Amino acid sequence: MGLSLKLSPSCKTCLLMGWVEIYKELVNFLDKFDKERTLRFEGQLERKFVKLGDTLREELVLEVVGSELKIAENWVTFFKRTVTDTIKSLGLTEILMSRELKSFVSDPMSHLKKKIIFYVHDLLRGVTTLEDFEKKAFAAVRTSLKTNMRTVYQDWIFLSLLILLAKRNGRIEYPEHGVLSLERSGKQKIGWIPPNAVIHVFGKGYLSFFIEAPRPIGWGDSKDLEKIWSLYTALRPDMMVYGERVMNIVELSSNPPIKRPDIIIECKELEDWFLRIREVRGPFAKPMTVETWRSKWIEGLWDGLAGILGVERKKVKKEVEERKAIRLRDVNIVKLYNSLYKPKIMIIISRTKTPRAVKRDLGANGIKVIDNVGFNPERLSSVCNLLLKNAGGEEFVEIRIKKEVYTELERIAKSLGVSMEQALETVVKRFPKSSKRYH
Repeated sequence: MGLSLKLSPSCKTCLLMGWVEIYKELVNFLDKFDKERTLRFEGQLERKFVKLGDTLREELVLEVVGSELKIAENWVTFFKRTVTDTIKSLGLTEILMSRELKSFVSDPMSHLKKKIIFYVHDLLRGVTTLEDFEKKAFAAVRTSLKTNMRTVYQDWIFLSLLILLAKRNGRIEYPEHGVLSLERSGKQKIGWIPPNAVIHVFGKGYLSFFIEAPRPIGWGDSKDLEKIWSLYTALRPDMMVYGERVMNIVELSSNPPIKRPDIIIECKELEDWFLRIREVRGPFAKPMTVETWRSKWIEGLWDGLAGILGVERKKVKKEVEERKAIRLRDVNIVKLYNSLYKPKIMIIISRTKTPRAVKRDLGANGIKVIDNVGFNPERLSSVCNLLLKNAGGEEFVEIRIKKEVYTELERIAKSLGVSMEQALETVVKRFPKSSKRYH
């Protein structure tokens, strides 16, 4: 039987839209050639069905996010160029992305069409109504575009900072194999969260970057911490940076159980980010025991929330218990990160200009705002300078030299009766700092 085209009042206006007309053509096609709705065809019929379905999905995407899609394609162009420049600057062999991001930057339109293919099939089979399809498909397209554009801008900032550091004599120390990953999937182990990258800047020190950490991890026998870890996975900054070589940020002796970062960077791609309200739901969805509420690792969280919202701690607890969530403006979420993780420096990088009142408010809370950055890496120079000022760690560095140079250095050391390090110092001291050979 054919599918009913009866629509609710809220959906009747969609009859004028292109994708609905194509949907009606598909229904007629199926009524004639596939009354059982198997959606299986061969030859010319298959090509016809695939073409109609593809056109329907493309028209729907254009209707929902047509103007934004053009912007997204422009962002992707900047991002791809930066990926190439990062590989060249740091001598990498590859930059890995999540399957989601890789698909999106490869072809934004194609990616968004994939997001609704199963919704289309359910619609054609009569599993869902046209109205329900509209709600689900529209939401899927908007959410995917929004999420991926956010990731693109965040990763563009990360890679642009690495390029700026490379220009200041920075080189990648970790990962050693020359394959930089922008995702954390599969990176976590039991009680261990490694960095995305460790950069060594000659004469300055180390900088360890962690993107969107903490993340869900296994805890073995640490059941107490496992119960409340979801609180921290729901409250994770875009970027944590440490001015030393850090290979794991889990620190069970700390409160919270995350090694205190030197710098936290939050990336804001939206023009009105400071007006946005987010509902922090994940960690509060399940009932909490008295032991969990009283856990020493949560004390700072409740105090921070209460301070930011200007209420007593018991009121925060009451709201969470009633709603299983808490609504916070993005501005307050940033303040919460600052309160909870206590970095030395908290930075917001905004693609567009931020109102002075918002900047003053954040500044009063010790939070720096670098705005109007767009996709201009030079606008990140001040952030790069802050990173360099906080670089530190080991006093000694490793250098790679040719075997014949090593052999000669070893010969000089033996002839002088000193260590190879002392021999190298002797050679270096023969060249004054003002020597043109250093320029």
